[in-house]
Amino acid sequence: MSSRRSLVKFVLALCAALPVSAFAAYPDKPIRLIVPSAPGGAPDALMRALAPQLAQQLGVSIVIDNKPGGSYVIGTMELVKSAPDGYTLAYGNIVSLATNKSLLPSVPYDVEKDLTLIANTLRLSNMMIVNDSVPVRTIPELIAYAKKNPGKLAFGSDGNGTTAHLGVELFKAMTGVNMLHVPYRAATSAVTDLIGGGIQLMMINTPVSAPMAKAGKARALGVSSAQRMAAYPDVPAIAESVPGFEVSAWGGIVGPAHIPKDIVTRLNREIRIALDSPAVRERFKLLGAEIAPSTPEEFLELSRRETAKWAKIVKFSGAKID
Repeated sequence: MSSRRSLVKFVLALCAALPVSAFAAYPDKPIRLIVPSAPGGAPDALMRALAPQLAQQLGVSIVIDNKPGGSYVIGTMELVKSAPDGYTLAYGNIVSLATNKSLLPSVPYDVEKDLTLIANTLRLSNMMIVNDSVPVRTIPELIAYAKKNPGKLAFGSDGNGTTAHLGVELFKAMTGVNMLHVPYRAATSAVTDLIGGGIQLMMINTPVSAPMAKAGKARALGVSSAQRMAAYPDVPAIAESVPGFEVSAWGGIVGPAHIPKDIVTRLNREIRIALDSPAVRERFKLLGAEIAPSTPEEFLELSRRETAKWAKIVKFSGAKID
């Protein structure tokens, strides 16, 4: 009897010493996934493609919560202030995790101190599209027209610091053309103005631009990847006319700082499984996104590498917050 009591005490002491998360059934309630941009843009479409599969695997619902504005700062700061329990996550990308640091006068969060990078999920290229009123059909024709009409062309983006913005700034710097930047809070607003002639061109993610070109609402001139994209073989790479030009976007799932390691490990594993599912693969392909899973460590290294790269491009291009 004495030895049995001693065994019970030992087990209870062992249980008390283990972290609570070792016993918590994570997740056991809905997960909120903040998308720091408006509905209808590429981040929103891609996360809505991933969320159902991930929710099915985790056994809970995942609620998409769009929080646009401030170059992804508004939504990201809401994440930073949330509890580090794995029930509030967000989409983090090249803007919130890299370009903001060099483009904004100040960023109210530190990527490495205030966030937990869980898993990268995707890579995207952009497509240069123009309004039908612009009398050009190729990148060389666009360059020639822009040089003859300096400042006449206005290009839209889904916000300062996005690849839709910096990609054209890099294009301007490499070709010597002068075009006016018009930032929007949402890609859908920019698209509406492009179709209506309020702006003349955009270089935005393929999930937004490709359907427009296919429907005849805009004219596709080139893609920002180093080579032509398999999904759009008839659209030249901009690099065919502007050697060395390449712009790619990327993004994944992040959380606030100090999420327990076992939850991060679980989420990373489930995200990678979800990305490998036929349903998500097919949906990402239709949206023009390349699946690009990573470990948390690889995601952090990507953020560090891209922060340094885009700092040089911002300086080289002279890009400014409008």
